[in-house]
Amino acid sequence: MRVLLAGATGLVGAQVLQRLLAEPRCSGVIAPSRRALARTDPKLLNPVLDFAALATVTQGWQVDAVICALGSTMKQAGSREAFRQIDHGYPLVIARAARANGCEVFALNSAAGANPRSLVFYSRVKGELEQDLRALGFASLTLVRPGLIGGDRVERRAGEHLASVVLGGLAPVLPRAWRINPATRIADALVEVVLDPQPGVRVVGSAELV
Repeated sequence: MRVLLAGATGLVGAQVLQRLLAEPRCSGVIAPSRRALARTDPKLLNPVLDFAALATVTQGWQVDAVICALGSTMKQAGSREAFRQIDHGYPLVIARAARANGCEVFALNSAAGANPRSLVFYSRVKGELEQDLRALGFASLTLVRPGLIGGDRVERRAGEHLASVVLGGLAPVLPRAWRINPATRIADALVEVVLDPQPGVRVVGSAELV
């Protein structure tokens, strides 16, 4: 399968890229990014572009599946509008273009608590994206909803670091759904559901990602 990976420079996306390039069931990866990836590979196509141009550029990409690991935080984005564009606007542009080109398989790295009716802005945006993706009619759509993601980020997030220390210490007594979800486990789930797609809509909760 030929896979489009959005968000290859992030914590989860980098793990997904590593797995796809090593996976014999994957014949090629298109991984657009705003800066060139450090990694090169015969199977990898890395278009460097301004994501504002996605609507035009993605129309020519023929892929069998999409993995979307795009995501930001309010602090990184700088405003609610910018956050919504990154976490809802860009993924939806990619999904619509892929679907229009005949792609039937899509997997999203979403978030625990995603709900279009949530009073929490972050969770509402994630839920709205999930809702819009369902409406596109992919034959196989997987919504992966991790809780706190564990792993070494290039840019340290103080709040996440503190939470990971606390939850890590309490892990033996916490319910599985409350434990840290390693980026490696999330990546494993995303890769497997697109390379062995099942029909319908599936939600993978945080308890399955421990």
